[in-house]
Amino acid sequence: MLKKYSFGLSIQNEKMKFEDLNLNPSILKALKDENYTEPTSIQAKAIPLVLAGSDVLGSAQTGTGKTAAFAIPIIQHLLVDQRNLNGKRKTLSLIVTPTRELAIQIGESISTYAKYTNIKNAVIYGGVKQGAQTDELKQGVDVLVATPGRLLDLMNQGYISLQEIKYFVLDEADRMLDMGFIHDIKKILTKLPKKKQSLFFSATMPDNIISLSNDILINPKKVTVNPVSSTAETVKQFLYTTNKSSKTDLLLHILKNPKLEQVLLFSRTKHGANKIARNLERKKIKCAAIHGDRSQNQRQKALTDFKEGKIRVLVATDIAARGIDIDKLRYVVNYDIPNEPETYVHRIGRCGRAGEEGVSISICEPEENAYVRDIEKLINQKIQLVRDNPYPQTDRPMNQAEKKAFEREKQKRKQEHFANRKKNKSNQKKGFRKK
Repeated sequence: MLKKYSFGLSIQNEKMKFEDLNLNPSILKALKDENYTEPTSIQAKAIPLVLAGSDVLGSAQTGTGKTAAFAIPIIQHLLVDQRNLNGKRKTLSLIVTPTRELAIQIGESISTYAKYTNIKNAVIYGGVKQGAQTDELKQGVDVLVATPGRLLDLMNQGYISLQEIKYFVLDEADRMLDMGFIHDIKKILTKLPKKKQSLFFSATMPDNIISLSNDILINPKKVTVNPVSSTAETVKQFLYTTNKSSKTDLLLHILKNPKLEQVLLFSRTKHGANKIARNLERKKIKCAAIHGDRSQNQRQKALTDFKEGKIRVLVATDIAARGIDIDKLRYVVNYDIPNEPETYVHRIGRCGRAGEEGVSISICEPEENAYVRDIEKLINQKIQLVRDNPYPQTDRPMNQAEKKAFEREKQKRKQEHFANRKKNKSNQKKGFRKK
């Protein structure tokens, strides 16, 4: 009999628990905080192999729980290694992934699983100034999560050496090659020690991926899991298309419907979750945000209040929402469309459980139109477009030049914001000293 687990996947082994995997008590405590009890299929298969020191070739898509499949055993390895380093911190693990978003998600996951240990990770990626990243590297880290371009850049500047790496992960390999990173990856491989444990994950296994894996892995153990690609028939799916500037207004319009009395709302980022919650609070809508920057007590209180009906909208990032299981939850809202279609399947799987009816509502801005097409291709169905929409989409998606200009302006505003905040704090301290 198949059993549904907290990650939204089904596996055959009902008796398998994380406690059965001989994990460090500190790791188990962190997993318990996140309501992780039973491993997903790839975790149950991969974690024992990684703990045993084998190279692993994994065929698995984002959304199958693979980050934990490699992060958890690497943290355990590092805890053992630290005892032999006499307190000296070395970068022993490198995880390379194609995009900034994935790198951040992996870093957040490692912080979550290692929060009761002294394992430290850093995330480096391009598109931002390197100062904060190099400062973190100078302080010493155990795990480095990186995109290829910024990694090579900082290596060339002398900030990073890979000579001590013992655990190497290449994640989303097929996407890496699709994005033109093959030469960067090969350069990185030449700088790694020959003696290391290597883990290689890819959603698909075409010939060029197999060839690359042969360059990286030694007698690998193969792990394969099927992607989550179908949505429950009990969940009705609706799509609103709108402009980026009118997303908040459209959300407020949707929430005018009194039937939406308990809503789990997904945001792509922690900052976005906070901003959505503030906007809702201004409109007297009771809500709370949960994400990686909130303490376990804060997150647990928000979840309890949500279950008890004290708050109407729970705004969550994907990592914070893992392990959430709310009986009879009917409504899920995607304020941001996920860039991984499997993530969409997991999100809407939070409602309509155990035969109950559920409703998924997605709000799509122009830049997310392509994500919707990917989702519809994965689930093999069209999401029903809502025509009665007071804020229809009239803007077109940005071209590459416009995207670059937008990102530059966004970074400029962000830097100005933090500079002003720093200046205000400095002025406040000066005023306090004068008193």
